[in-house]
Amino acid sequence: MLSVLSRVARRRALQGSVAALLTTGLLLWWLMPFGDASPSGKVTFSTGVPTGVYQRYGELLEEALGRNMPDVAVTLRNSEGSQQNLARIASGEVDFTIATADAVAKYIKESRPGSHRLRGCARLYDDYVQLIVPKGSRVRSTGDLAGLRVGVGQEGSGVRLIAERLLKAADLDATGAIRPVSAGIDTMPGLLERGQLDAFFWSGGLPTSAVQKLSERFPVRLVPLEGDLVEKVHESGGTSRFYRSAVVPADAYALAQEGQPVETLAVANLLVTTDRTDAELTEGVTSTVIRSRDRIGGEVHPAQLVDLRTAIYTDPLPLHDGARRYYSSAKP
Repeated sequence: MLSVLSRVARRRALQGSVAALLTTGLLLWWLMPFGDASPSGKVTFSTGVPTGVYQRYGELLEEALGRNMPDVAVTLRNSEGSQQNLARIASGEVDFTIATADAVAKYIKESRPGSHRLRGCARLYDDYVQLIVPKGSRVRSTGDLAGLRVGVGQEGSGVRLIAERLLKAADLDATGAIRPVSAGIDTMPGLLERGQLDAFFWSGGLPTSAVQKLSERFPVRLVPLEGDLVEKVHESGGTSRFYRSAVVPADAYALAQEGQPVETLAVANLLVTTDRTDAELTEGVTSTVIRSRDRIGGEVHPAQLVDLRTAIYTDPLPLHDGARRYYSSAKP
């Protein structure tokens, strides 16, 4: 009898030990990470001029990436804008950047170095073209800029690209038609305020803080870009298809618009990378862009327009595989 009881006790003890080992194993499997929990390494992000929307967006995205992917170290680099950003990323000098769709299309059309490697992550927000003059200026249309000192953006900027196209549409592209000044949004407001510029072009999200601050300390006015001018830009064909007619809302720059909406044109901004970039990293960055919309949009108002349903449309760029993976798994 004692022998039988002993065998039963041993059996129960063995069963208990097996159960304990299984429980411990399950706990270890659940608690211990198998593979990386998130991407790691270093990435460089090319932004824009110090006081521009690209730069502030990049700063806030860097903070969001720090929360969502703490093992990824992000470095921001200032730039002149879209065109320089594309040259940098195509060459492998940086890993992510922002550029306007028209600048991307031009880069591809011209078969610039590395253009075949460019990939899209997300369609972000639209840039609105803004022509700013002193409030008392005689300029009422783009054609009135003849003979004046006009800020046209820096050479590597998206502003320069659209300014040149608008001036050409207004028959002001001939040498000497205007006095072009190569400057960015970090310096053009000050030049206008000091009387060293008669007008300047800017293309950015609404409102752009540099323009907003200028309007608060110096009387300025936004000049409408008439519908027929926009039509002439479209008639040039090619990459001009990425521009659309738009309206600057009356409250974008209350002091510069006197409560009136202003006709203009707009172009989409794209988050750009290359086929060199790791798919897991790209998926994480794309996810962070979408999930951080409200937080970033609290400071960079255009970012509020980033939307999961439209972000996937990165024409003229094909989606990066990592971004595609994110959109396939995300729910609106």
